[in-house]
Amino acid sequence: MRMRIALVYNEPQRSDYGAVDEYNAVLAVLEAVDAVHQALLKLDFDVTVVSLVPPLEQAEKELRDLDTDLVFNLFEGFCDNPETEAVIPEILSQMGIPFTGCPAPVLRLALDKAKTKLILKAAGIKTPDFQLLNPRTLDMFRLDYPCIVKPCRGDASNGLSAESVVHDFSALERQVSRICYFFGGDALVAKFLPGREFNATVMGNSELTVLPVSEIVYSLPPGMPEILTFDAKWEDDSLYFEGTKPVCPAEIEAEEQHHIAETITTVYRLLGCRGYARVDMRLDGEGQLNVIEANPNPDISPGTGAARQAESAGMTYSQFIEGIVQLALEGKDDENRCPLYVPRRQTPHNRNTARHTRIQTL
Repeated sequence: MRMRIALVYNEPQRSDYGAVDEYNAVLAVLEAVDAVHQALLKLDFDVTVVSLVPPLEQAEKELRDLDTDLVFNLFEGFCDNPETEAVIPEILSQMGIPFTGCPAPVLRLALDKAKTKLILKAAGIKTPDFQLLNPRTLDMFRLDYPCIVKPCRGDASNGLSAESVVHDFSALERQVSRICYFFGGDALVAKFLPGREFNATVMGNSELTVLPVSEIVYSLPPGMPEILTFDAKWEDDSLYFEGTKPVCPAEIEAEEQHHIAETITTVYRLLGCRGYARVDMRLDGEGQLNVIEANPNPDISPGTGAARQAESAGMTYSQFIEGIVQLALEGKDDENRCPLYVPRRQTPHNRNTARHTRIQTL
């Protein structure tokens, strides 16, 4: 009998943020749904696609009515209410239904960028210094310019533009007011780091695998800050989209590759991630690696960071999706080693590569 998988996602809806019209990012879930659906069918699973819409009580009823062996969780939260992202895995845990990706506490924690950064700092992991500010607390600003201003809660580069990097108090005041107005709560103001930007995806539960590291390479006109803005991800006719390219695997030395792997697997375990997650990093002015943020359950559409890294590791897209499914079914071992991915062309008989291949073919 074929395994039954319910592919669960949030039906895209337009935001109430007014001038911050980021509907393209909301629609992106549909691309992931279609790609994952086709991969699951190719893998010969019995697939049901479930689109959840508000209110949350109705979504919970639909989940409790499911007759499935596993939920492939692509739910990103209801529009304008990102906190609901964690509710779906919470309900599934209560029901005893396995699901892909990270558990509810991890999703809640990662959504709070300030709290996550405090945990990283307490563990000795370098992350840019920051403050939470709003228009009433701007007089408490203590960082050195330049700084980057962004929503404290959110993802998909929402709220990030060329104006997000500020060099004086006037620009800081303007951007903090804008972020607080459109996104609510405080704005996260962090020291802007000028160095190279990397990200990598970790897959696993107790035994972890680091997929090949990607670098975001910028070729922007003078004066445009090198940051991954909303336009860089979602507006294909923008200067940021044209001038922001991922390179995978990144052109880095083996020592730096190992340092990145050690850092992101430490972050992964520290936050309690399971299944898969992406960690974003940047070098500071002294060339030291800093963790910018962690992204549990990142976008896995074809062509996005996690899928690109899996492909660079030698996986087909279907193998990548199958690996995510198998990790959701895997028992919770306590402790195991944490192998670094090494490209086959460099070390074809390397033991770590063999372990990585086993995960690819789960």
